[in-house]
Amino acid sequence: MFDLKDIRKNPAAFDQGWARRGLDPQTPQILALDEQRRDVQTRLQEAQAERNEKSREVGKIKSSGGNADSLMQDVATLKETMAALEARDQVLNDDITAILSTLPNILFDDVPNGKDEHDNVEIRKIGTPTRLNTESPDHVAIGEALGMMDFETAAKMSGARFVLLHSGIARLERAIAQLMLDTHADEHGYTEVSPPLLVRDNAVYGTGQLPKFAEDLFKTTTGHWLIPTAEVSLTNMVADEILEEENLPYRFTAFTPCFRSEAGASGKDTRGMIRQHQFYKVEMVSITTPDQSVAEHERMTQCAENILKKLELPYRTIMLCTGDTGFGARKTYDIEVWLPGQQAYREISSCSNCGDFQARRMKTRCRKRGEKETRFAHTLNGSGLAVGRTLIAVLENYYDPIENCVHIPAALKPYMGGLEKLSKIDHNKKVA
Repeated sequence: MFDLKDIRKNPAAFDQGWARRGLDPQTPQILALDEQRRDVQTRLQEAQAERNEKSREVGKIKSSGGNADSLMQDVATLKETMAALEARDQVLNDDITAILSTLPNILFDDVPNGKDEHDNVEIRKIGTPTRLNTESPDHVAIGEALGMMDFETAAKMSGARFVLLHSGIARLERAIAQLMLDTHADEHGYTEVSPPLLVRDNAVYGTGQLPKFAEDLFKTTTGHWLIPTAEVSLTNMVADEILEEENLPYRFTAFTPCFRSEAGASGKDTRGMIRQHQFYKVEMVSITTPDQSVAEHERMTQCAENILKKLELPYRTIMLCTGDTGFGARKTYDIEVWLPGQQAYREISSCSNCGDFQARRMKTRCRKRGEKETRFAHTLNGSGLAVGRTLIAVLENYYDPIENCVHIPAALKPYMGGLEKLSKIDHNKKVA
């Protein structure tokens, strides 16, 4: 969301910013509606003043015993005129808000120009890819061979893009989440939160999913939305608040299921667990002052990377280009983990600085101690990490083709009850 006053002052800067995202100039339409609205408001104020004046005259005439019928008719007509102007003012306001609500954030200057993911810029690469340029089973082949990953049963009850995990792999998924939560809470200073999974319109509007991305979400019959990420719940913890800057940054983390319709992903990543309707993720959210947000973005990205370092998984960090940066972000780092089964790096975390974009929608401000003046806070969010994709990476990178097993990473062993590896189970006993 954007401030109309800022757009009036420098429309060219906004159009240049949106042009970097491939959009045509937007301010002419916005400013034309704004001019109409201000004209309506001026006429409304004039009608109000005239009505007040004539109402006073009616009072004077009546108090002296005169006939004020004509003036009273004028007052009634002005009242109707004002009602029509107020209705027109609301329509124009809604039209302006509808346009502004669907326009993406203005990118930072250092975001590289580019059309799509092929123009993203690699920042660093950590670790050496395993089984590079060799045939290696993917997580589906590994999980099914171990007898712990079942897409067929999941499809019977839920359809495509769902999976049923059990036994060792189910426990491994839980262990990964616990490692992430413990690391972020105990080492990185995030406050662990167990937030609502069902939210109302205002929450998903506040973080930018509504109205533009409604088709990507699941909505219940009660009007609630299933969260696509805990970012929605965690960021809205400060909605409609004025925060004391000396207490910032706030840092929150949560482990939740996430629900996405994947409306725009038809035919993409249909095999396995890469892209599902339901998945688990550990999320990080920071609420900062405008002065802190750039440094906080770098810190958050390092926190996400630390999980991969603990798991000793090869990865790379890239800066997204203008054509690949998400709607609400001013700048985004993606972290991509190496998957031998795909012979490719795939996204496992996305860490974004949203500036004041979400705070404006949520009406979240901050102020310095003793000062009345406020300013919009800055919000940041990042995956810390996507649990399902981390599970995929562990299965594929720690798979032992000789023993046909998956070795447990050292960092996860304390959460696995002494298990050193996952080996094939007897299918006849899996439901015992």
